[in-house]
Amino acid sequence: QVQLAESGGGLVQPGGSLRLSCKVSGSTDSIKTMGWYRQIPGAQRAMVATIDKSGNTNYADSVGGRFTIARDNAESMLYLQLDILKPEDTAVYVCRADLPTTRWGPDIFYWGQGTQVTVSS
Repeated sequence: QVQLAESGGGLVQPGGSLRLSCKVSGSTDSIKTMGWYRQIPGAQRAMVATIDKSGNTNYADSVGGRFTIARDNAESMLYLQLDILKPEDTAVYVCRADLPTTRWGPDIFYWGQGTQVTVSS
């Protein structure tokens, strides 16, 4: 089991930047894929970016090359660099870690509480 704690959100003008951090504690050695998701009130939570243990990344089409995900396994940290932010990026950004139950069983998803990102003039 793991615990996730996000930080780094805030209010920023369009075109600005933020760096989100996710501190991971617990059984960090067992973590497979990690990712950032965002929740807009009244809408479904959507994937923003993921990264696996080998460093392979995946980004949502809406990111358009503006975001960068990174993980530091030695420090048990996950990051999301947000650049050229747009008003439609406004959301609660949530960290997720995927852990296996067994070698052949389904993964378990662990979620943080989220950090608010607001992009507005």
